Amino acid sequence: MKSFFRFLKNWTLPISMACGVLGYVLYEGLDLSHEARAYAAVAVSTIQPLLIFTMLFLSFCKIDPRSLKLRPWHAWLILIQILFFSSLGGFILLFPHMKERVILEGLMICLICPTATAAVVVTDKIGGNTATLTTYTILSNVVTAVMVPLVLPVVHPAQGMKFLPSFWIILKKVFPLLILPFFLAWFARMFLPSIHKKIIAAKDLAFYLWAVALAIAIAVTTRELVTSKVALIYEAAIALASLLACVIQFALGWTLGKKYGDRTTAGQALGQKNTVFAIWMGYTFLTPVTSLAGGFYSIWHNTINSYQLYIRRKK
Repeated sequence: MKSFFRFLKNWTLPISMACGVLGYVLYEGLDLSHEARAYAAVAVSTIQPLLIFTMLFLSFCKIDPRSLKLRPWHAWLILIQILFFSSLGGFILLFPHMKERVILEGLMICLICPTATAAVVVTDKIGGNTATLTTYTILSNVVTAVMVPLVLPVVHPAQGMKFLPSFWIILKKVFPLLILPFFLAWFARMFLPSIHKKIIAAKDLAFYLWAVALAIAIAVTTRELVTSKVALIYEAAIALASLLACVIQFALGWTLGKKYGDRTTAGQALGQKNTVFAIWMGYTFLTPVTSLAGGFYSIWHNTINSYQLYIRRKK
C-alpha cells in the first residue's frame, strides 16, 4: 500500500492528466439527459475557479509580500512576449489571405497568454522562487490585458470589439482569481498569525488541489479536441505550432533566468501558461479553431512540468 501511495505522489501530474482524459471518455459514455449535462457544465465552471482560488491562497500564504520585487529578467520576458506577439500580428496583416493564418493566430495566443496562476504551485515544488514568479504573473496579466485588445481586433476585426470594453472584460476574468487570494493571504499573515501558521503547515495541499484542477482542465481540453470540426491537417499543424511555442518559451526562460540566477522560475514564468484563458481568447477575439492551440499547449507544458518534477525527485 505504501508503494502505491508513493507511486501516486511521484507521478501526480501524469496521473491527473490521464484521469482527465478518462473522465471525459466516461462522461461521454454515460446516457445523460440534456439537463444533467447542463448541470455538469455549471459544476465544472464553478469548481475549477474555486480550486484555483484555494490553491493560490495556500501558496501565497508562504510568500512574504516584502519579497515581491522586480527582477531584470522580468523586463526581458515581457519584451519577448510583446515582440513575438506583435511581429506575428504584423505578418498576418501583411499577408491576410494566406491559408496558414489560423495557425499563426493560434501561435499568437500561445505567446501572449499570461503565466498560469497555478505556476506558483509547480514552481514551489521544483525549487523555484515563488515570490519572483508571483511578481511576473501579475506583470504578464497586465501586459496581456493591454496588448490583446490593442492588437487582436486589428488582426481579426470584430464588430464592437473596442479597447476599453475588451480591457475591462479581461481584467474581470483574470484578476479576481489572481489578486484576491494574494490580499487574503496577506491579511492572514498580518492579523491571523495562528491560522496562517497552520495553513503553511499543510505542505503539499496546494499541489494536490492543482492536480484535481488539472484533471478538470484536461477533460475540458479533450472535449475541445474531440468535438472540433477542424480538418486533421490543421489540427496537426496547430498542435505542432503550440509545441514549438511551448519549447521555445521554456528554453528562452531558462536561458535568460540562468544569467540572473533564477533559471527554474523564469522558465516557468514564460513557459507555463494560463491555457484556459488562451482557449477563451481564441473564442472571444479570433475563431473557435484557434482555441485548439490553448488546448494542445496545456498538454505540452504539463508534460514538461511532469518531467521537471521527475528530475527534481531524482536529485
